Amino acid sequence: MRRVLVTAGAAGIGKVIAKTFFEKGYQVWVCDSDERALEAVPAEWLTSKVDVSNENQVSALFEEIETKWGNLDALCSNAGSSGPTSLVENIELSDWKSCLGVNLEGSFLVCKYAVPMMKKVSSGSIIFTSSTAGIYGYPNRSPYAAAKWAIIGLMKTMAMELGPHGIRSNAVCPGAVEGPRMETVLEREAILKGMTRDQVYQGYASGTSMQSFVEPVDIANMMVFLASDEARFVSGQIISVDGHTENPDPKI
Repeated sequence: MRRVLVTAGAAGIGKVIAKTFFEKGYQVWVCDSDERALEAVPAEWLTSKVDVSNENQVSALFEEIETKWGNLDALCSNAGSSGPTSLVENIELSDWKSCLGVNLEGSFLVCKYAVPMMKKVSSGSIIFTSSTAGIYGYPNRSPYAAAKWAIIGLMKTMAMELGPHGIRSNAVCPGAVEGPRMETVLEREAILKGMTRDQVYQGYASGTSMQSFVEPVDIANMMVFLASDEARFVSGQIISVDGHTENPDPKI
């Protein structure tokens, strides 16, 4: 049976990713910083309370994984923070660092400790959650966009370093995804722009060819594919699941 770790897997998109892997027959381990959310995950999943930007906590997590599982077939580096919604000149350095700490440093840390386990068996799939913001940029969300662009660079480099060891690395770039986190983003942006939530929502939707938001399960299905043998020669790729973004900053 294959084994997957999903970071920030106790709620939101991460929980849907974990659920989809479980339904495909994987053993699932989720880590999350939200203890209450962890209490609500299925009993069949293994769980750990972890802040992925804290190296001591990440190190302890992988020691536990190695003790209980011995190996890891797939890593979904999904943990992220939406960061502040503001013009760059109005963003506090502490908010910038906090956003990059979870999104970028968290991705680096889980890879740092997952890779040695995967190298031992010359196999593995690392899947990053980036964003269309990591391809186009994202007005009023500079820390988030910077982190998601950096994840693309990390992913590409990991693919180069790890390919000779049989380990693949890819990044999934969601567009606007239905869910509580996006609702918060919509509300903040509506306030910043002096618009209604529905106007901002329609602006996001109209910026894609398919005129729609995507569902968390669409992201999860792509990650399951990238972890599978069917994707055994897919590595170093940026794969958008966004309905095809035509205009990353639609004005309405």
